[in-house]
Amino acid sequence: MVSFDYVTHKIVTYIPYVLVLIDMRYEGVNCGKDGSVDNHMEMGKKLLAAGQLADALSHFHAAVDGDPNNYLAYYRRATVFLAMGKSKSALPDLSRVIELKPDFTSARLQRGNLLLKQGKLDEAEGDFKKVLKSNPSDKEEREAQNQLAKSDELQRLVAMAHRSYSSKDYTTAAAQLDTIIETCVWDVTSREMRADCFIQMGEMGKAVSDLKAASKLKNDNTQAFYKLSTIYYHLGDHEMSLNEVRECLKLDPDHKQCFSHYKQVKKLNKQIQAAEELIQQKRFEDAVSKYETVMKTEPNVPQFSLLAKERICHALTQDQQASRAVSVCSEVLQSDPENVNVLKDRAEAYIQDEQYEEAVRDYETAAKHSENDHQIKEGLGKAQRLLEQSQKKDYYKILGVKRTAQKKEIIKAYRKLAQQWHPDNFQDPEEKKKAEKKFIDIAQAKEVLTDPEMRTKFDHGEDPMDPESQQGHHHQHFHGGFQGFQGFNPFGSGPFNFKFNFN
Repeated sequence: MVSFDYVTHKIVTYIPYVLVLIDMRYEGVNCGKDGSVDNHMEMGKKLLAAGQLADALSHFHAAVDGDPNNYLAYYRRATVFLAMGKSKSALPDLSRVIELKPDFTSARLQRGNLLLKQGKLDEAEGDFKKVLKSNPSDKEEREAQNQLAKSDELQRLVAMAHRSYSSKDYTTAAAQLDTIIETCVWDVTSREMRADCFIQMGEMGKAVSDLKAASKLKNDNTQAFYKLSTIYYHLGDHEMSLNEVRECLKLDPDHKQCFSHYKQVKKLNKQIQAAEELIQQKRFEDAVSKYETVMKTEPNVPQFSLLAKERICHALTQDQQASRAVSVCSEVLQSDPENVNVLKDRAEAYIQDEQYEEAVRDYETAAKHSENDHQIKEGLGKAQRLLEQSQKKDYYKILGVKRTAQKKEIIKAYRKLAQQWHPDNFQDPEEKKKAEKKFIDIAQAKEVLTDPEMRTKFDHGEDPMDPESQQGHHHQHFHGGFQGFQGFNPFGSGPFNFKFNFN
């Protein structure tokens, strides 16, 4: 497809040659009524050849003002406009040239080419036919004939595209419009029709591209902005939707469709922003409620429900509500299984719920879709350590407390279990032996989890009571009997006749 930059490049490339031809063909023509116009023309010509378009344009403006009947001033100004990509400004100047000098075939050929690019095929054909009826150079005649044939072919293609579109054969219509737009790069009607085809085909990205071009090519194109806004809205991009509908209302504040849509998008956007602020403020339950309101505000666009659930999943994870978080995250992943953010949140929720295998699996899946994410690497390492740890001795499980338990809660759980499993409570030798082992585990768990340094090590996958885990760290352990436990006997003195006094 021919781009705007390519067209501009071609125009700029041919500027020096066009000017030379004009000067040779119309040499000696009086270009102005006083010397100042000639000076502006000469300076403008030099600046144009040097590529200093803005300065050249100023001189040609002055030349036109100084002599409104100077057709070369209009022509050169049109050339600058074309080089600057301002075809709309160039057309009136070329028309004025033809009005002042009807046999100026270069201007008529240029205007025909512009009209062709704009998709005004009938008007373009008229110019090409008049060039052929005048006294064109061989080069101009060949170009006019080629462009006339191209225009005839495009007319046929346009008719075919309209028939395909009317019969809802959008794929064929889009292909036909592709060919048309390769030549008619500034044809708003063809771009808007192709955008409609893309919408029907579900290719929203391509539709957006055409509609953005159409909004720039046609002044006051409120419909293009409205369509852009609705596309972004149904894609779940509330911010871009709001931006585009605002552009529509700038052009026409009373536009009914845009105003109605604006109210809905603004309301939704405000709710989402409020929910995000609540997350920032760590008011997670309030954020969940606000995102539930978002789903009620727009129940008919799946992307907004998905967005709301994704953020609810995040808020619940941050709020340590593991079970609820896993449930909501899983709903999102059913529709969007490669959502990295949700995979990370669910993995963290699994860790909170002590489901380490599931956490490892989610982090590994997330890593496939985002290899360089440091958060995933850290989370995966943590989950793997905790999984390995859980397969050994888990002091939290021994005391029956959560990993988030406070010291007071840990001591309370320890006292209750120590009283329950004290060996003096058992008479049968086998049961007493079992109780002894259980009692030691309970005492170890309390020792580790109430010591901040040891608890931190344990939380990072290192068992302070395991010599192999310590790798050279010196701690006293249970080896050598009960008296080896951190300098005290958990049963007190004597042959298990100590009775705990649980205050």
